[in-house]
Amino acid sequence: MANTPIRVGFIGLNPDSNWASTAHIPALKSLGDRFEVVGVANSSPESGRRTAEALGLKHAFDTPADLAASPEIDLVVVTVKVPYHFELVSLALNAGKHVYCEWPLGNGLEEAKALAALADEKGVVAVVGTQARAAPEILHLKKLVADGYVGRVLSTSLIGTGGNWANETSSALYYLFDAANGARMEDIPMAHTLAAVKDVLGEFGPLDATLGFNFKTVTVTDTHEDKPKTAADQVMVQGKMESGAAFSLHYKGGVNRGTNFLWEINGTEGDIQVTAGLGHAQMVQLTIKGAHGEEKVLSDQMPDPSVYEGKPEFPGARNVAGIYARLADDIQNGTRTAPTFADGVALHEVLDAIEKSAAAKG
Repeated sequence: MANTPIRVGFIGLNPDSNWASTAHIPALKSLGDRFEVVGVANSSPESGRRTAEALGLKHAFDTPADLAASPEIDLVVVTVKVPYHFELVSLALNAGKHVYCEWPLGNGLEEAKALAALADEKGVVAVVGTQARAAPEILHLKKLVADGYVGRVLSTSLIGTGGNWANETSSALYYLFDAANGARMEDIPMAHTLAAVKDVLGEFGPLDATLGFNFKTVTVTDTHEDKPKTAADQVMVQGKMESGAAFSLHYKGGVNRGTNFLWEINGTEGDIQVTAGLGHAQMVQLTIKGAHGEEKVLSDQMPDPSVYEGKPEFPGARNVAGIYARLADDIQNGTRTAPTFADGVALHEVLDAIEKSAAAKG
């Protein structure tokens, strides 16, 4: 397969309205002939046919099972809501296909463990979409810290906003506000960001968490209904990194007029600030500033501009492209450089520890 495109089939792709069309399709196009999107299966055959016609795809499959079984598909990409990940990823794995599953991998730790075990059994490349790990800014930040820019890391702190999870939403996004669906603020923006923190600063140590609920209901703006809300709108975590550095985090529902993303890393020799307009490190432009040694004022510490050449302008698509590039290498070379399902389990374990800590407080 080294000299032929990897043939991609999407489960959950609409041409004008979701993450697959705004991030995945531009990401794949940016990688030239390494991939070819050839098929789709949506919630109905009619939806799949509309997408295939709009995007010029060869195949519109009646069901996800048909797509997974097709000899025309090498890689199955699952970009549907979290409660459907387990069933659909299992279909693809059992068909012997390589898989790219959007994060979260499963609806909770146990589903993630089961999927990782199945992927290992099948011996395929199974990748989870924690794409902040492929952001050029995160890769550059990791090198800065590894090269000693801040010296020994003493502490790190995070403030982020979720955009959703406050007191208003749309019908299409209401499922995020039901904790049972596994798509809480902790699961999506916070976890994507924590995956990047782990890459830059290493594993987490003991963590203590508290959840806050300022709103018990949410207004669905397009139907003017007030519906129950069981997902937290405030998540507070503190503890230590495995290295011993202090760690603190506060994620907030909605957006603020002030700080929407601030990640500080403080060390014996310097300090770094990473900022953005929203707490989703996986899909926003990150800005890095720092100072070390005798410097008193933070200055630009961004990657060289050449790093962005030829990559999508939208940071979300750019970062997804980084995951796909690694995935292609892994399929063609037998490596495991893209985030694996095992990596996904490790991140789910961090979330599980946070959830249990918060639950213990009642």
